[in-house]
Amino acid sequence: MRGYFGIGVEGLSKPMNAGNLFRSAHAFGASFIFTIAPQFDYRRVRHADTSFAPKEVPLHEFDAVDDLMLPSGCRLVGIELTDDAVSLPSFHHPRQAAYVLGPERGSLSPHLLELCDYVVKIPTAFCINVATAGAIVMYDRMMALGRHAERPLMEGAEPLPLTKHVAGAPRRRRDPNAAARRQVPVRVPD
Repeated sequence: MRGYFGIGVEGLSKPMNAGNLFRSAHAFGASFIFTIAPQFDYRRVRHADTSFAPKEVPLHEFDAVDDLMLPSGCRLVGIELTDDAVSLPSFHHPRQAAYVLGPERGSLSPHLLELCDYVVKIPTAFCINVATAGAIVMYDRMMALGRHAERPLMEGAEPLPLTKHVAGAPRRRRDPNAAARRQVPVRVPD
């Protein structure tokens, strides 16, 4: 899968949810994880994060929304159940993205929502656990941007084989002066 992604939380209060999200992020190949104004004790995160994700994946801790720093070109994607949010199955994931989820008993702050390039919702009847929501988003990203064999048409059938990747010819940049250099002088008869 090309590009990279990170995932984080704003105002999370339960260390077990943070640990579960960080472990899932590690398993899905996140490039970084982050917290904004967390309300939990980091020592308790290890009870749910048995992969010890912060030792393998960079963890960035921000005290406030205004402190949030992302890599150049990285799109901030808020995951929030709002009426105007894009439904996850219809969302085209950016190649470079940082997904952010809100606290357990609340929403992303209005200030953070203003900073988001996109706001996406998981089409559920009501809010679900923050770590579960993060895992669904990461799975959807993997399915949308990864390369996988086609699903079989019938239940119980063997998956269709993954087609071999075929690389195209190298892309060449157009030189605006190339046409002038290619012109051959016309010889005028005497």
